[in-house]
Amino acid sequence: MSNELAHDFSPLIKIYKDGRIERLTGTTTLPPSLDPQTRVESKDVVISKEPALSARLYLPTKSTTNSPNNKLPLLVYIHGGGFVVEHASSSIYHNYLNALVAETNIVAVSVEYRLAPEYSLPAAYDDAWGSLKWVASHSDGKGSEDWLNRHADFQRVFIAGDSAGANIAHNVGLRVGSEGLGGVKPKGIVLVHPYFGGSEAIGAEQALPPVVREYMVGLWRLAYPSTSGSDDPLFNPGKDPKLGGLGCEKVLVCVAEKDALKDRGWNYSEVLKKSGWKGAVDVIESKGENHVFHLFNPTCDNAVALLKKMVSFIN
Repeated sequence: MSNELAHDFSPLIKIYKDGRIERLTGTTTLPPSLDPQTRVESKDVVISKEPALSARLYLPTKSTTNSPNNKLPLLVYIHGGGFVVEHASSSIYHNYLNALVAETNIVAVSVEYRLAPEYSLPAAYDDAWGSLKWVASHSDGKGSEDWLNRHADFQRVFIAGDSAGANIAHNVGLRVGSEGLGGVKPKGIVLVHPYFGGSEAIGAEQALPPVVREYMVGLWRLAYPSTSGSDDPLFNPGKDPKLGGLGCEKVLVCVAEKDALKDRGWNYSEVLKKSGWKGAVDVIESKGENHVFHLFNPTCDNAVALLKKMVSFIN
């Protein structure tokens, strides 16, 4: 067994020259359950066997009734992790979704997508799209999953993700705009600390140590070896001529003051406004905070404020 490294993307992942892959985070998972604190129930469902697609569903039991007039907004959530780590079942995401579902009073579908480098992009994009199409197949009340048939309001569908998951959420939103979703029109998309880039440094990126920018671009190339580079429209939405076709009515972009990706979030809102897109975009900045701080410290004041902003955006 060789300990010679081919790629070192600590604290996420190490890849050795003999092909071994060591994930350094995102390996702690939790089973679905009825959460005693929030009274949110969760379960895992298989969406397809080939490719192997699954999701974790969340239902707020305190407020669900079987009345057809009492349906809840539906959130499709896409986890982060640089395209290379974490799962829908990761403890950090399971706990976050329980809190988000309880606070917002929604039904949620947390997407389990294939990870790079074993499955290079666009696998994660395709998996998220397949999951979204599966969700939409319940809009007539005749889908395979009872929770969605009975409790989800398909006039109020939202897509959200953090970091790499926000990148996926944006790109899936573009696909909704170009291909349609069988009559389901997502109302809004939430991008939390989105993982975007570009060959040209913008804003505070110009002051970043070169090693930080190299890390962000290198991780993208690891996840997507056949990419055209840092200005690939999948990574740099400002280079996408189809940006104006984003398939939703409104977007909430969340950035954190100390996050190296902060300016990419602000830039996204600017290029989206100039793209000819007809919707409304809003940006919220969490002062003094770092990348995905709300997952690691969910009870701090800024995390609570961020959650409240998401609640008001969805409701």
